[in-house]
Amino acid sequence: MKKVAFLFASLLSLNAFANALFAKADVKAGKALVDKNCISCHASSYGGDGSGIYTREYNKVKTSKGLVAQVRTCNTNLGLSWFEEDELNVAAYLNQTYYKFDH
Repeated sequence: MKKVAFLFASLLSLNAFANALFAKADVKAGKALVDKNCISCHASSYGGDGSGIYTREYNKVKTSKGLVAQVRTCNTNLGLSWFEEDELNVAAYLNQTYYKFDH
């Protein structure tokens, strides 16, 4: 039982950490990066304006920490060479616009 409580507390603290980083993020800069680098790929995969990837029923992003990790994965896989600040800006924009994880 103590292990479960520890794991739960750890997850909460990681989410709080990610949310604290969102507070310092530049959402406007995040939107610009999404518009420049993400929309065309997402639109080709999900149609329309590409936002279907964020609103799909079986979304694999469940937490703010997971959102940051997913943005980092896309950055790495696509070779975008974003800095950590850019990743956080994008995650903050996506959170504000689609995910609405608590801050």
